[in-house]
Amino acid sequence: MKIADPIELQGCAEYYCMIVTRLLPAFLLLGITGLTGEMAHAETPDALIAKGDAFDQRLDEKEALQYYLPANKLEPNNPELLVRIARQYRHWMSDTSSKEEKLRLGYISLGFAQRAASLAPHDPEAQLSPAISYGKMLPYMGSKEQVDASPRIKSAVDRTLQLDPKNDTAWHILGRWNRVLANINVVKRVLAGALYGSLPVTTNEAAEHDLLKAISINPKRLIHYIELGRIYAQMGRKEDARRFLEKGLSMPNVEKDDPEMKQIGRELLAKLS
Repeated sequence: MKIADPIELQGCAEYYCMIVTRLLPAFLLLGITGLTGEMAHAETPDALIAKGDAFDQRLDEKEALQYYLPANKLEPNNPELLVRIARQYRHWMSDTSSKEEKLRLGYISLGFAQRAASLAPHDPEAQLSPAISYGKMLPYMGSKEQVDASPRIKSAVDRTLQLDPKNDTAWHILGRWNRVLANINVVKRVLAGALYGSLPVTTNEAAEHDLLKAISINPKRLIHYIELGRIYAQMGRKEDARRFLEKGLSMPNVEKDDPEMKQIGRELLAKLS
């Protein structure tokens, strides 16, 4: 039996050491990945939701979904979770500039929102969620889809306010709904009615009432002031419009839609100057 040369043994040792050194990170990564997957799988829905909530509060929708969606697989009939998921996809809409992508995300949001509403008929947040999703999608929809969405938004808001008359978001959406419909000219209204179905008739005064109600319930949200400024601008009340626009623009950004709403406010304020 031939005894290996010490130099050869040293060379083999160095070779195997090199192989192990190169492969060890990969083995460790596989081990960690497997362990993480097992840990995630072992987490309860409540634990996953709590982690998602932390990212939701930071307005980090993509990270929040990393926890909400696995929790949804474990609890597919949890309406509060479905409302949370719908909100993340709406937030995601704000982070993309593509109209097609906004609509795609909007419809995903709407699907979760509608499921929440069907599962929780007495929960005001669940009932309102589809209206919020429709509202975010409206600017990117075609005329027929906008007309179809209009009564759905109104119905969802009405149900919400029956359950919770102090829901400021519902009053805000109702005010915006009234503002848009109050300012459709006769030609467009007749054309929309002939092609897609009749549109409700409402007034800017109704929109003003709704936004004043929203502000009285929650005066800390800048979106209410800027929306009321838009209403006053359409009513020709320029001084009131400036006052409420400037009030909203002076407030700090807190919610996901605040920067977008401020941009609308700044553009309108420039037109009024």
